[in-house]
Amino acid sequence: MVIEVAGVRAPSGRAAEAALEVCAEYADPALYHHSLRSYFFGAAWAQDRGLDFDRELVFVSAMLHDLALTAPFDSHTLPFEDAGGHLARVFAAGLGWPVERRDRAGELIVLHMRDDVDPERDPESRLLQVGTSADVSGTGLDAFEPAFAEALVTAYPRLGFAASFVRLFRDQAGRKPRCAAAELVAEDWAERTLANPLEGLAAGTSAGE
Repeated sequence: MVIEVAGVRAPSGRAAEAALEVCAEYADPALYHHSLRSYFFGAAWAQDRGLDFDRELVFVSAMLHDLALTAPFDSHTLPFEDAGGHLARVFAAGLGWPVERRDRAGELIVLHMRDDVDPERDPESRLLQVGTSADVSGTGLDAFEPAFAEALVTAYPRLGFAASFVRLFRDQAGRKPRCAAAELVAEDWAERTLANPLEGLAAGTSAGE
């Protein structure tokens, strides 16, 4: 498996292929493309800053990070990121990853909904935060060249992602009022997500407009 967007590559190998297949099977096309874009945004951010990171770990975590928003893996008690962390540990155990690496995959997914992580201390967790934030709400999008964002959305179109993702978070907030998604929904997150400049790219406008 070789995937590349504007000079940013995804890893090859059994783990990456399996994560890609699982995400494609359980996520709808909009959520699947979001997972891929989240990886590429994070990896591009790292490359621009010369940061070394575990590309396989970030890719696997990116592909799995939102699967607990889907019906087969949704928890009625746990926040979706916590449920997703458990899912990642089970997935990684099936790959034969050691316990420490399974825990790291779960940690990345949990932390992507927490306060920003220092990239010097934990680059992988920070990259998933950067990637998901840029793709969902447009936070930090100005750190990327417009041409890169356009190439990424062209490769993996948004397919109405913002509206569908807001619905998913509002559902989580309604059922789990003390979760991180509920905190975001109570603020201006939904409005920022629907106004993400990346949504305009799907309509053919420039990332800078």
